[in-house]
This record gives sequence, C-alpha cells and structure tokens, in this order.
Amino acid sequence: MAQYATPDADLVDGAWLDEGAAAVDLYNGLPPLTPGTLEAADDATYIVSESNPSASACGFGLSNIEDPVSQTGHIMRWRRYKSAAGGGQIDLTVDLRKAYVNEGTPGTSITSQSDNDLSETVANATPYTLNSGEADAITDYTDLQIRFVADQST
Repeated sequence: MAQYATPDADLVDGAWLDEGAAAVDLYNGLPPLTPGTLEAADDATYIVSESNPSASACGFGLSNIEDPVSQTGHIMRWRRYKSAAGGGQIDLTVDLRKAYVNEGTPGTSITSQSDNDLSETVANATPYTLNSGEADAITDYTDLQIRFVADQST
C-alpha cells in the first residue's frame, strides 16, 4: 500500500510567506503531490521566499508513515517556479532530512536536490526517486523533515 509523508508542521519559516502573505502555518501551502497530481496541482496555495533570497531556508515536519521495509519506491515530489518580478536567477535546494529541528540543529541530510535557474513561466514538477543508499539512511519514518533553500545567483 502506498504511503505519503506530507508536510504537517512548520519548523523554520524564515522570510518565507504563504499565498496570503502570512508567515504562519506555511505547511498548509504545500498540498500533497501524489502520483497523477504532480502536473495538475492546485496553484492556489503556495509558499514564496523573499525577493533576492540569500540562502533563505524554510523547513517542515512530515507526517508519520510506517517503514515500508523496502529500498524502492521512495519518491520526493515538489513543484516550483519564480515570479518574473523576482529579478535574477533563483536556485532552489530541496533537502530531505532526519532529526532536523531548525538551522541551528540541522539533523542529517538523507538527500539534497538542486534546481538551478527556476523558470518564470511554468511551475515545473519534479519527482526524485531515492536510491537504495538514501532509502536505507531513513532509520525512523516518524522523524523526517523537508527543507527548502532559495538563493539568488549573482
């Protein structure tokens, strides 16, 4: 049976905001992206970094799931784009972590994926399948977090 760990708590909001310009409960702006919904996701809810971000981080706790007792089928999904008004090149790093509390207590990275030069026109969908070593690094499926870092290239 498929399981989906979805954002269920803000850990670090930083300078990020939701679609209504609020800086609380940002995880509500991250709807679940399950197979078949990645490309057709609702763009009415979202989160944004500040203009001209410099290593701007936000992080979220993920809902608890059971250990699937498998090294396969671990997939991260996210969508991203940048505002045309945002200026220069924006890079985004998406980091799956364990034991992440905040930037001062970062826990351990399981995998880190970078999207360089986000598009201004399309909310690009990104699935990433963890390799067996990354999947094996997950020792507690009730202690997973996801962290986003936006950075404007100079």
